[in-house]
Amino acid sequence: QVQLVESGGGLVQPGGSLRLSCAASGSFFSINAMGWYRQAPGKQRELVAAITSGGSTNYADSVEGRFTISRDNAKNTVYLQMNSLKPEDTAVYYCNAALVLLLFRAPSVYWGQGTQVTVSS
Repeated sequence: QVQLVESGGGLVQPGGSLRLSCAASGSFFSINAMGWYRQAPGKQRELVAAITSGGSTNYADSVEGRFTISRDNAKNTVYLQMNSLKPEDTAVYYCNAALVLLLFRAPSVYWGQGTQVTVSS
């Protein structure tokens, strides 16, 4: 059973920092791209940042320069370092990963359960 387990959310003041982690567990052959999405109340889920297996990254314009995505392939873990947080960053953050379950098979997309990030004074 493949799972993505997130941690690191919480309440932080504007200008503060948080680091989210997401670890993949279970039986799979490899992990392709990994990413973070977020969904604020009343809004659609949006891509925050993504990273390929080779380390190439892309970011939403709203977080460019403030957030950094990284991954540790040995630990099957992706991170999101969030600095200079703003109230508009408040949302449930979801981890996403494309996992190759068996060699030569197309990847399957998995989601974490979500972790709440609240930026408020």
